[in-house]
Amino acid sequence: MSVTPDTIDTLPAAAADHADARAAAPYTNPYLAGIGLGLVLLAAFVVMGRGLGASGAVKAFAAWTMSFVAPSWVHSRAFLGEYLAPGAAHPLKEWLFFEVMGVFTGALVSALFARRVLVGLEKGPHVTALARLGFAFGGGALAAIGAGLARGCTSGQALTGGALLNLGSWVFMLSVFAGGYGVAYFVRKQWR
Repeated sequence: MSVTPDTIDTLPAAAADHADARAAAPYTNPYLAGIGLGLVLLAAFVVMGRGLGASGAVKAFAAWTMSFVAPSWVHSRAFLGEYLAPGAAHPLKEWLFFEVMGVFTGALVSALFARRVLVGLEKGPHVTALARLGFAFGGGALAAIGAGLARGCTSGQALTGGALLNLGSWVFMLSVFAGGYGVAYFVRKQWR
């Protein structure tokens, strides 16, 4: 979907010039981007000995922050306690934490160079900004819960698990696409 003045509610503090949005650099060819992502995944296996993912970084950060608020609770949970176990490295020294910080920084730098940074809220004409934010945060929360239940996020399941030909990862990703197409039918009117 292209970014047009009709689909963006620009925040008042950062009123963007829509002519600048049209002057943005063209998107990268998706096939070349896919090859590049595959090479990054291969490099992660060769250099770090493990694949890509993001939920482990969030879990490490959550363990670290919760250790200040409720340390005994965090230590008693196997899900988070492994990051604070005696002899374990500091949670913020986790490989995945550095990976996610690199992804965030790389995406920001790439968007700046391509002139695609625009502060705004993309939504359809038949939905309020508050409802759009509610759907986004609700979907994010469901994805986070699903990542915990699936023992990995979509990037870990799809990229790393898919590359290792894990059956569960392939079933997971097929289910994600089927669920996305199924829900899209019910919310499509918000974008028209």
